[in-house]
Amino acid sequence: MKTIILVFHPDLAHSRVNKTLVNALGQEFEVRDMYQLYPDFKIDVATEKRYLESADRIVLQFPMYWYSSPALLKQWLDDVLEFGWAYGVGGDALKQKELLIAVSPGADNYRREGFAKYTVTELLRPFQATSRLIQMKYLKPFITVGASSIGEQELLAQAQKYKDYLSTVELTLLDDFE
Repeated sequence: MKTIILVFHPDLAHSRVNKTLVNALGQEFEVRDMYQLYPDFKIDVATEKRYLESADRIVLQFPMYWYSSPALLKQWLDDVLEFGWAYGVGGDALKQKELLIAVSPGADNYRREGFAKYTVTELLRPFQATSRLIQMKYLKPFITVGASSIGEQELLAQAQKYKDYLSTVELTLLDDFE
């Protein structure tokens, strides 16, 4: 199974959490630092489509900002997932491929009884809806909560869990309202 990881972090070199997660992967996976590739937000759509077409599993990795994703990820979705290619008439280029969201919210209060009142999975519903539209299999997200305060040992353990998770051939699909 070919897996590509598209990392959408505005400053991956100085990121403690996302950099640690990526570094744990070694050479087993293809990792693309999207902000390094597109600092001007001018996305090479043809190149991105080729990468997506060549993969079986696509991972979108990013820190959670204001209950959402960094701006480049939104731009990438808008530019790359074109009508007639990703969805709509003739738009089945990604059909039955797997989509995994690997997200790292800074806080650890994403519970109904917590301050946020929503779980991280609930806040990721727009990605799940997009996955449904483009006919991808939406996998249970990999979530690293408390990114702003996670301890070093816990982060290293989480990075190993990430590598193990990505190495798993059959991951669990997330149900519509799970």
